[in-house]
Amino acid sequence: MNSSKRSEGIAPFHVMDILARAKALETQGRDIIHLEIGEPDFPTPEPVIQAAMQAIQSIDMHYTPSLGLPELRQAIAGFYRTRYTVEMPASRIAVTPGASGALMLALGVVLDAGDEVLMADPGYPCNRHFAHFIDALPVAVPVGPDTSFQLTPDLVDQHWTPKTRAVLLASPSNPTGTLARNEDIRDIARLCLERNAVLIVDEIYHGLVYGAAPQTALAHSDQVFVVNSFSKYFHMTGWRLGWLAAPDWAMNDIERLAQNLYLAAPTPAQYGALAAFVDDNLAILESRRLELQARRDFLAPALKETGFGLPVKPEGAFYLYADVSRFTTDSFEFARQLLEEAGVAITPGLDFGVVTPERYVRFAYTRPLPVLGEAVSRIRRFVS
Repeated sequence: MNSSKRSEGIAPFHVMDILARAKALETQGRDIIHLEIGEPDFPTPEPVIQAAMQAIQSIDMHYTPSLGLPELRQAIAGFYRTRYTVEMPASRIAVTPGASGALMLALGVVLDAGDEVLMADPGYPCNRHFAHFIDALPVAVPVGPDTSFQLTPDLVDQHWTPKTRAVLLASPSNPTGTLARNEDIRDIARLCLERNAVLIVDEIYHGLVYGAAPQTALAHSDQVFVVNSFSKYFHMTGWRLGWLAAPDWAMNDIERLAQNLYLAAPTPAQYGALAAFVDDNLAILESRRLELQARRDFLAPALKETGFGLPVKPEGAFYLYADVSRFTTDSFEFARQLLEEAGVAITPGLDFGVVTPERYVRFAYTRPLPVLGEAVSRIRRFVS
């Protein structure tokens, strides 16, 4: 029995090979510094844990409605009101199993087989894989430092075809940590509306921005789809919880898809997430945001002094997308050797697309400052 062509078209994460080798070296007694996986090192905040434990002890854990606990949808709507001064009705919010579940719903509602979705390259690899999975066509739009590795209205217009049905933005982005300009998001949303297409915006790193806070894409149009998550800013990666904000016209279809694809998001996680928006928890998140900013402000200049290229300063998330062309013509081999010889694990550019991936690597600054300092020392010895 052969695998389907659909499944064969889904490429593996190359970083998982790096991670597996790193784990193997650790079992041999090697000390490995992990800067490869995009997961915060902070534990889930205590208010969330306590809320989930209390619910488990006092409430029967049955399925929730497919769109999520009504009180959690209301809490998310309140978050948009207080954080962004945007009125987002709870009726337009679907709670999902992670941001991945939200993106699958958005693409499933919008795209048919053969439809095209424009997305930046480099970008998060699952985006193009999700499009392939529903037999749509991801169109990789090359982006570089001149646009902060982000799509612009001009780039969208240049790559538009009669088959284009959606544009996917990520701001801040993985792997580059850069933001799309508010005016570009507004203009791309307007362009999509004029051409009977939709804009989908990944905002899962929105709370982790180290300058002026960006506005949500929902402020520019009530026809955009916005994907968000409790994993990154809220530090709940293992809870597998996200949400999708969508136009009114899509909600019935989203609910039907959710019922059939996964029935409902995890119930204990939803009860825990009710505490994510309380003041005590938000204070914890702010202190962690400042810690991540301090890590960025240490690691970025240290890498530049070592000879890495950082053509654009990352404004959010917890990634540095660094140019290694001074040291190598093969970023995957560079990452492999850095792990084997220096004990530092990073992600090669090959995971993020086809636009000069051999030139770039991604550093995730998800380790404490002293560990980052040791990583820099090892890297300097390695490249010298």
